[in-house]
Amino acid sequence: MPKYFEKIPGERLFLSPQNPNDAETYAKWLNDPAVTVPLGGYSMMFSQARVHKQLEDSEDTSAHWYSIVLREGERLIGNVSLKDINAAHRSATLGIFIGEQADRGCGYGTEATRLMLDYGFNTLNLHNIQLQVLANNEQAIACYEKVGFREIGRRREAEFHGGKYFDVVHMDILSHEFSM
Repeated sequence: MPKYFEKIPGERLFLSPQNPNDAETYAKWLNDPAVTVPLGGYSMMFSQARVHKQLEDSEDTSAHWYSIVLREGERLIGNVSLKDINAAHRSATLGIFIGEQADRGCGYGTEATRLMLDYGFNTLNLHNIQLQVLANNEQAIACYEKVGFREIGRRREAEFHGGKYFDVVHMDILSHEFSM
């Protein structure tokens, strides 16, 4: 039985429904400050059992959670999601992370974001997809701008990490602004 299923195909990677057997990898990433501080989740604790349960329960939510898998070697490198989906308003929130430092800055996040936006706009019929990002996460902001997100505001000094406050940047993209 395959570990991953190519639900949303890309060039160098594909998006697969999450596999609960990846709980150990996800728990490692979700407890890594390099991953969770930029996501705003560093103060949370993620045991392997909790992550396993979340991976199992992810099919029962109004969100779409996908593993980001490199084609070469079918290696798990991260996660991307559309959550807070509101069918009446045709809106959702995007979340993404790349787990290993060596895989960041390679364009995988950009490709996975494009795939998820295409899925959101052209399969789920969404109109507005938004996200939040820490203002000091310049690499992520550049990725989001590259695919068409625009800053729509910021919440000043809303996150506290390492003795400093950081602004949270709010960005969004509309369906007619997106192109693959």
